[in-house]
Amino acid sequence: MHALASAAAEKVGSPALNIAIFAIFVAITLAIVIKVSAGKKTAGQMYTAGGAFSGKQNGIAIAGDYLSAASFLGIAGAIALQGYDGFLYSIGFLVAWLVALLLVAELMRNTGRFTMADVLSYRLKQRPVRMAAASSALVVSFFYLLAQMAGAGALVSLLLGVDGSAAQNLVIAVVGIVMVAYVMIGGMKGTTWVQMIKAVLLIAAVAIMTVWVLGKYGFSLSHLFDAAVQKNPKVGEKLLAPGVKYGVNNTTKIDFVSLAMALVFGTAGLPHVLQRFYTVPNSKQARKSVEWAIWLIGGFYLLTLVIGFGAGALVGAAKIGAAPGKANAAAPLLAYELGGSPLLGIVSGIAFATILAVVAGLTITTSATFAHDLYNQVFKRGTATQAQEVKVARIAAVVGGAIAILGGMLAKDQNVAFLVALAFAVAASANLPTILFSLFWKRFNTRGAVWSIYGGLLSAIVLIIFSPVVSGKVDAKTGANLAMLPKSIDFHLFPLDNPGLVSIPIGFALAIIGTLTSREHDAAKHAEMEVRSLTGHGVAEAIEH
Repeated sequence: MHALASAAAEKVGSPALNIAIFAIFVAITLAIVIKVSAGKKTAGQMYTAGGAFSGKQNGIAIAGDYLSAASFLGIAGAIALQGYDGFLYSIGFLVAWLVALLLVAELMRNTGRFTMADVLSYRLKQRPVRMAAASSALVVSFFYLLAQMAGAGALVSLLLGVDGSAAQNLVIAVVGIVMVAYVMIGGMKGTTWVQMIKAVLLIAAVAIMTVWVLGKYGFSLSHLFDAAVQKNPKVGEKLLAPGVKYGVNNTTKIDFVSLAMALVFGTAGLPHVLQRFYTVPNSKQARKSVEWAIWLIGGFYLLTLVIGFGAGALVGAAKIGAAPGKANAAAPLLAYELGGSPLLGIVSGIAFATILAVVAGLTITTSATFAHDLYNQVFKRGTATQAQEVKVARIAAVVGGAIAILGGMLAKDQNVAFLVALAFAVAASANLPTILFSLFWKRFNTRGAVWSIYGGLLSAIVLIIFSPVVSGKVDAKTGANLAMLPKSIDFHLFPLDNPGLVSIPIGFALAIIGTLTSREHDAAKHAEMEVRSLTGHGVAEAIEH
């Protein structure tokens, strides 16, 4: 193992320097979290920081929350290895924000609640809808956490210069423990500050790397693309055109449509993104925060094109594929190629802060969902004190972190952008139909909501379980196993990697069928919610409550 570690270390510079810079980032962010999060936390402070952030601050934090390991590590690797097809992730993730801005941001904030389940259950029967919405939120957050933990394992393994399954599993476990500690200490306020700082650092680092890469090729994109093509002879000119991954056959073409649906419709149903709308004081600031987020996120995704092709040109597909974490190591390897160990340490430290910030947001969402929606509203029927709720939220954060660690160990070799796409598919299938119908359809009722959430959720999960992602996916050329389970296990029945094409229509259809087959209809409650969602009337009382 020592020899293996040394060999890997030679590829990525000095592990001691890498870890020193990495430790400095952790220490600084931890100090910030402790400073801004002092004092006793109420449930509102724990989940939404009391709505104390401005639209600009929250927009930067949303960018920090949304620009995850998938955005930096996964997309850079996908572009480096698959070219044009990899960049489609960037396009999908960005376009998705228009759906969030136009359809849900302002209306969700105007309900003045803590979680997605608060909105969905406002005009419907509390217990069944809360249980369904909470179940969906927990599953979506789990899939999203898988991606972040996989990215963390790849990144820190590269920093330490270690390889091998056992070593990476240990790294994922340690990283998971550190991340849960941040959430326990900081709550939403500390997490928001970490997300703001991380967003600024990440965008600045990527901008510097972009200029650096372009400078090596005379600030000519065409020269950069040519160099990437030459460094990847197996793919060649196909790198610059659609089809490397999603044009191989009819199945992959259909899979791309499925992926596009998941990416575009998934963002508006992500629980940890929706919860960020409640950290601002009113709907105007919620809308402003999304506008800031779109500009920051859009600029970042344009830069990933240069980072990805830069990694393909300067590092090469072969070296990326051989590194710990494979495609997820493309951006850190590019940093090492540009600036040696110091830049690698800085970029990796920022990337780790990226993972930390996203996981912190996800962990708060899962703990809030369990403590507020399930423990207090369902099990205790709203009688639990805030102190009890916060205590349960902390316990849920620890349990959720442990589950994420185990899942990350299974998914550590998957591209993190791809794993996030699965979370988007589940969110679009289970959450988006219910959110839209709750806000816009007068006839919508409890049966429609429950059928839609459970039906969309179960269909997406079942299709994922029986997809090539979990078992039976083998590289046709090299014979390498590309699935989560070993090559000897193959029970895949569904041909597509992403279930969105099937599961999203199922979610919408079940919402309509369930609603039309039930006589339940509370016109007064719908009218009350409509007034609140459009005007914000009653928000102050809801937050105080």
